[in-house]
Amino acid sequence: MSNAGKTVEVKAAMSGIFYRRASPDDPAYAEVGDSVKKKQVLALLETMKVFQKVKSPAAGTIEAILIENETPVTDGTVLMVIKS
Repeated sequence: MSNAGKTVEVKAAMSGIFYRRASPDDPAYAEVGDSVKKKQVLALLETMKVFQKVKSPAAGTIEAILIENETPVTDGTVLMVIKS
């Protein structure tokens, strides 16, 4: 059975603040419609001044970004959806 067209959720690995870009003047790491590679950085999560990279769990196309920039999230929150 083929996995073509399957969707993969990108989830927060910890609670913190979700950032779509490295700094306010930088472009977003990813936008809806972008093609991404497995382990590509998609966003950052910040907790107590420690930043963790949010990496793509699969290659594919960003189908949805569910969280606004600079929004608090909890562990397990779905941040993005990738169509692989």
